[in-house]
Amino acid sequence: MVGENGSGKSTLIEAIAVAAGFNPEGGSQNFKFATRPSESDLHKALRLVRGVRRPRTGFFLRAESLFNVATEIERLGVGVSYGPRSLHEQSHGESFLALVQNRFSAEGLYVLDEPEAALSPQRQLAFLVRLDELARRGHSQFLIATHSPIILAYPHATIYALGPDGITHVEYENTEHYSLTRAFLMDPKRYLQRLLGTDSS
Repeated sequence: MVGENGSGKSTLIEAIAVAAGFNPEGGSQNFKFATRPSESDLHKALRLVRGVRRPRTGFFLRAESLFNVATEIERLGVGVSYGPRSLHEQSHGESFLALVQNRFSAEGLYVLDEPEAALSPQRQLAFLVRLDELARRGHSQFLIATHSPIILAYPHATIYALGPDGITHVEYENTEHYSLTRAFLMDPKRYLQRLLGTDSS
């Protein structure tokens, strides 16, 4: 899912996660903690349609509440499922990748809200490799709200844009994220000259 800030991506992704039985702040369906309840009531209006294959596992990840999830993991004493090092002892990006590589497994449902917030471009590529392993060979499903043109480029993704006209299917090359990033990288100096009003042409 893509869309401008304030378009409702995070609200929708959170509502889907809660409707699927996940903790609003993140974690698996077994997590029941609340640091500061702030979820909307949208999940009450959603009805999820499930296929024949039911997920055996799953996880909801919000970039801004990974710290709270890591704290709950330590409190529950289940850190061994997330790798050999505590998530708190790693950087934000390292802890996110550790979670994906150690806790995510086949036949899962994974709902992620802006995972790129924790990841460098190189780590986003590593994330795509793991996503592909789990999605294509592990029969897992990923629902991701993102601004990242790298994550959006995943070749087997179906992209939905949230905007003034509602939710529409869009091809990768037609997303604003792709076109704006491409235009900038093609000629950053000229782009910035126009943007900042210093174009002398």
